[in-house]
Amino acid sequence: MARSKVRAKFRRIRQRLRTIKQFETHAHWRNAPIKTDTVLYESFSGNGMLCNPEAIFRELLATPDMKHLQHIWVLSDFHRYRETIQQFAGHPNVSFVRVHSGAYYRALATSKYLINNATFPPQFNKREGQVYLNTWHGTPLKKMGYDIEGGGPETRNIIRNFVMADYLASGSEFMTKQMYETAYKLRGIYRGAIVQEGFPRIDRQFLDDEQTAQARAQLRDRGVKLADGQRIVLYAPTWKGDSFQRAEDDAEQLLQRVRQLNERIDTDKYQVLLRVHQQVYRYAVDLPELRELLVPNDVPSNVVLGISDVLITDYSSIFYDFVATGRPILFYVPDLADYRDSRGLYVPTEDWPGPVTDDLEVLAARINSLGTDEDATGPFRPRYEQVAADYLPRDDGHATTRLIDVVFRGRTEGYDVRTDFTDGRESILIYLGGMRTNGITTSMLNLLDNIDYDRFDVSALYSYRRRSQDRMKNEAKINPNVRLFPYVGGINGSKRYTFPRRRLLAQGLTAPRVDLAAQNRLFREEFRRVFGDTEFDYIVDFSGYGPFWDYVFLTAPAKCRSIWMHNDMAADRMREVDGKRPLEVGLGAVASTYPHFDRLVSVSPALAEINRAKLPGVGDESKFVSAVNTINFDRILTQADADLLAEVPAPEGGEVGGEEGVVADAGDDPVVEAKRQESRRQLAERRALVERITTPPPNTTTFVTIGRCSPEKNHARLIRAFADVHRDDPATRLIIVGSGPLFGQLTELVDELGLADSVILAGQQNNPHAIMRHCDCFVLSSNYEGQPMVILEARVLGLPVVSTEFASVRGSLPEGVGLVVPRTDEALADGMRAYLRGAVPNPPFDYRAYNEEAVQQFYEVIGAGRTRPAPADLGGTDAPEVVLDAVAGGGSDGVGAPSQVVRD
Repeated sequence: MARSKVRAKFRRIRQRLRTIKQFETHAHWRNAPIKTDTVLYESFSGNGMLCNPEAIFRELLATPDMKHLQHIWVLSDFHRYRETIQQFAGHPNVSFVRVHSGAYYRALATSKYLINNATFPPQFNKREGQVYLNTWHGTPLKKMGYDIEGGGPETRNIIRNFVMADYLASGSEFMTKQMYETAYKLRGIYRGAIVQEGFPRIDRQFLDDEQTAQARAQLRDRGVKLADGQRIVLYAPTWKGDSFQRAEDDAEQLLQRVRQLNERIDTDKYQVLLRVHQQVYRYAVDLPELRELLVPNDVPSNVVLGISDVLITDYSSIFYDFVATGRPILFYVPDLADYRDSRGLYVPTEDWPGPVTDDLEVLAARINSLGTDEDATGPFRPRYEQVAADYLPRDDGHATTRLIDVVFRGRTEGYDVRTDFTDGRESILIYLGGMRTNGITTSMLNLLDNIDYDRFDVSALYSYRRRSQDRMKNEAKINPNVRLFPYVGGINGSKRYTFPRRRLLAQGLTAPRVDLAAQNRLFREEFRRVFGDTEFDYIVDFSGYGPFWDYVFLTAPAKCRSIWMHNDMAADRMREVDGKRPLEVGLGAVASTYPHFDRLVSVSPALAEINRAKLPGVGDESKFVSAVNTINFDRILTQADADLLAEVPAPEGGEVGGEEGVVADAGDDPVVEAKRQESRRQLAERRALVERITTPPPNTTTFVTIGRCSPEKNHARLIRAFADVHRDDPATRLIIVGSGPLFGQLTELVDELGLADSVILAGQQNNPHAIMRHCDCFVLSSNYEGQPMVILEARVLGLPVVSTEFASVRGSLPEGVGLVVPRTDEALADGMRAYLRGAVPNPPFDYRAYNEEAVQQFYEVIGAGRTRPAPADLGGTDAPEVVLDAVAGGGSDGVGAPSQVVRD
């Protein structure tokens, strides 16, 4: 065991050293001169000399006025692609680098021309003076990017590459509009050019007799079984790429299909060969039975299409390329319904240019009938021609020449080159933070649901964490109109800048011994690495709790930069949890950026005054402004109507579900059985908790609060106050929804006060609004808040509210609404008793009018300006606060007379 730990430690050290070496190599060459005559090519992350880059490379190599160019190809494995390397052995203008090697990063940083059919890695950042052409790898049939449900996060490195590209290649109007502008949301922000002149790789299909013979001979030389008289039926399915079908399983399944087809067709006439997806090839090539039928990965697909007589495919865009040959296409889709529902298709099967089947026997029969009276492809000829016109209008064998004209010669006249993708909207970039479930994330999600997307193009940056269920849950709630930039990779630059940058993050912009000019250069490069050539009109740090992105944003061009203050930032900085101040360092560094932002936005007018008073040294005090948070009343009302009990399955039965997942039956395996029992126990506890919340004893009054179990929420005060109320009126109970560092202490306090039967510590809940629906009065016991969104949510649901007094409370409880009491146990208890007497004012809440004004305030503070004038009064957000005087004499209703208290 000790040896294994030592070995693991040394592995981590070696990996760390490799990473440092990679960073240093990359950083070094990014400062070297750019080689103006060098072209770097990468296809499918180095998986061969393939696709559009290969076609461009061969054309450039053969073009007289491009003889001066040096060509560098990226390959993932020199041994696997040794034939490719040998083909150009001794050629003075062609060399190869291994992906992610030192030579790779040198070429990536110093080549003038960069050509890729997919994406360069996350750390790639195009330098000034480089020209990046992204050709992509075909016209899509299956949905892409944001068009896939939940597909936004998967675009993280793709959209980064696209917005950095100077040129994007397109084969048709469909691809330009549907894929680039819509599926990847480039409309409105892309600053490069889309060259809609066809795909170079399709040029490789136009073969003469000699080239055809050479290609067939190349396959035979590589071990493919192909007789002289046999016609090629190419089976080229896509890879589904999901968690239910591993690539190695896919290879086995495809082997069986090819075998079965070759057993059922006339092999004197036809031979079925298999072309697999890049992800599947490395497994397929290791299957001995498949080697005679498998097209080698380094043989360009379009060359193989050029010598194929028939194509069989499913959802692969390869069929669009093959349409240029005019030869028959057959579609074999045994999983059509599942794939259509899960991934989605742009073109329905009834518009495909060939017969569609899910039956292998039928497919074989159609192959045997080609060219006869029973040929099933004949009736599809009109549709075939329409597909060619719609999706391959310029693929005439000369697309490569036209693309080279545009990119290398600068000739655009007479070519379809699109450069203006503006749509009249102003652009906003919003930083969302880490997307953890908290009040800031809720406020942000609400805001994104209320922005006018006809007026604004909105992009959202957030920290991407793989496999974070909490992040994914919140990520799925982001309004679909928003363009996502999930943060991947990391800042480039030599490690010698790391420690000074850490000093900046810890001590702020005034940190000693920091070369700010050098750091700002890296911050500017980081903005470009993430957003390419995109420029935003308005940049918003809605999170407001981390300095890194503030440093980056302050180097970026924008009309107005604003940062949000969700709390009394000075008090939040000094907040203690278990004797520590977790926010002290970070918020101190954030504060150092305040003088450089255009707007410092608090979430209520009172809070803006507090932050103005407590944060000196900002300079122009007019920067302190306020904008109240929006609310998502539709979501609140919908969730409130949910049946909590119905959402929790019963623990009985052979399998259990719910949030804990499913534990499958594994016979007598004791480990699996233990997991099953634990999952059942957790499920039973959840069900019991929900039943306890939703079925209170008759005539019981339920108080509820929602908030993180942390010091500023002061749930302990609420529990103590409730103990006093419950002693006088046992027909009461309290529900606390939330988790956090003080949850254990609160549990102990409940037990200590003997309240286990009347206080429910519900923990974190996905649907707190349905719980609130079962409650009578909302209570907030906080020491301070920015703008307490839970109060607004309670008001949407019609709950009366009792809250402790803090500076910003009137942003959510205007004059004449709810009851505000001093921050003491006794006063809070008196407030709850006031509710029991029916003395807490609870007029109707016009949440629609509130929301409209809140979003107008947002437009104003970011610098965009309102679209309608401000009302004379937004329900009392500027009104003086009302607190309950706990010792005042009783009025006619026995409630202490309210006293007006105006806070600084």
